[in-house]
Amino acid sequence: MFRWSGAALDNLKLVSNGQWYLSRSLEMIQHCNCSALVEDGALINQTQTMSPVRCRQNSTHNPTAAGLSMTLGIVSNIIALIILAKAYARLRKRSKATFLLFASCLVATDLAGHVIPGALVLRLYTDGGFCNHPDATCHFLGGSMVFFGLCPLFLGCGMAVERCMGVTRPLLHARVVCTARTKVVLVMIWLLALTVALLPFFHLGTYTYQYPWTWCFIKVLDKTGMTDVLFVLLFSGLGLASLAVALICNTISVMTLVIARLRRKKCNRRSAKSHDIEMVTQLVGIMVTSCICWSPLLIFGLMSVTSSYSGSVGNDLKTYRTLMVTGVRLASWNQILDPWVYILLRRAVLRKIYRLTTGRSDLKGSTFRRWEISSFQNSLKNAINLN
Repeated sequence: MFRWSGAALDNLKLVSNGQWYLSRSLEMIQHCNCSALVEDGALINQTQTMSPVRCRQNSTHNPTAAGLSMTLGIVSNIIALIILAKAYARLRKRSKATFLLFASCLVATDLAGHVIPGALVLRLYTDGGFCNHPDATCHFLGGSMVFFGLCPLFLGCGMAVERCMGVTRPLLHARVVCTARTKVVLVMIWLLALTVALLPFFHLGTYTYQYPWTWCFIKVLDKTGMTDVLFVLLFSGLGLASLAVALICNTISVMTLVIARLRRKKCNRRSAKSHDIEMVTQLVGIMVTSCICWSPLLIFGLMSVTSSYSGSVGNDLKTYRTLMVTGVRLASWNQILDPWVYILLRRAVLRKIYRLTTGRSDLKGSTFRRWEISSFQNSLKNAINLN
C-alpha cells in the first residue's frame, strides 16, 4: 500500500489551503461586484425617480396649433394696447381716462398672461409632456395660470363698477374717481391675485401636472385633500363672484342708458351720458367674453374637486379630465378675444359698419353723430358746475 511521506503531506496541505484561500478570494470579489452592481442599480433607479419622466405617449400632440394661437394672441394684444395707449394719451384729463387706464392694464395683463404660460406650455408640448411629481416648472406654470386668470376677471369687475358709478352717479364719480386712486386700485387687484396664486407655497392647495400632462394647474383630481378643496373654492368663488358683480353693474349701466334714451331728456345730463355708450358696449363685450371663456373652467374645477374628495369619481375620471382640458382651452381664448373687443367696438369701426349696413354716407341724426357732438370735457364741466 502506497504511503505518503511527511513532506508530501505538507505540500498537499499547502495546496489545499491555497485553493481554499483562492476560492474565498473569488467569493469576496464576486460579492463586492454584486454589491456594487446593486448599489449602482439603486442609484440609477433613484436618479430615474428624481428626474422628470416624459410621457412620450402624448408626443403626438402637434405644437403648431399652440404656436399659432400664441402668435395670434400676442399680435392682437399688441394692436389693442397701441390703440388704448394712444387714446389714453389723448384723453388723459377727461372722464374716459379712468376707463382707458383700466382697459390698458387689462390688455397688458392679457399679453403677459399669454406669453409667459404660453411659452411654458409650448415647451411641454415640444418635449412630449411630463407625468412625474410637480417640479419648479409646474409650480411656476400653475401659479401663473391662477394669477393671470384672476387678474382679467378682477379688472373687468373693477371697470364695470367704475362705469356703473359714472353712468348712474356722475357727480359722485367726478369727485371720487381720479387717476391716482385708480392706480392704487390696480395695484391692489394685482396683489390680491398674486396672494391667491402663492397660497400653495404655504401648503394651501397644490399645483400638479394635468392631463394630457402638458400644463399645470390646481390639483382637482387624484387623491385631493381638504386644502385642495378650499383652494379651488377660493379660486372659483372669486372668479364667479367677479363675473356676477360685473354682470349686475353692466346691466344697471345698460338699463340706465336705455331709460335715458327712451325718455329723450334734452338736458346737459343726457349729453353727458351719450359718450358712455361706447364704453358700456365694450364692457358688455368683455363680460360676455369672460363668461363664455372662464365660466366652464371655474365650474368644472368645482365639480372635479368635490367629486374627487367625496370619492365619487369612479369610472368618470376620463370625463372629468376631458372637462378640465376643455375648460382651460376656452379660458386661453379669453386673452385672444379680449383685445378684439377694443379693436372692433370703437366708434370709428362702428361708424364704418353703420355706413356699410345702412348705405348712408352721412351720419346726421344718428347715434354715432351724437357720439361725435358730445364732448368729454364739456360733460366734466357740466358736472362741476352742477356741484
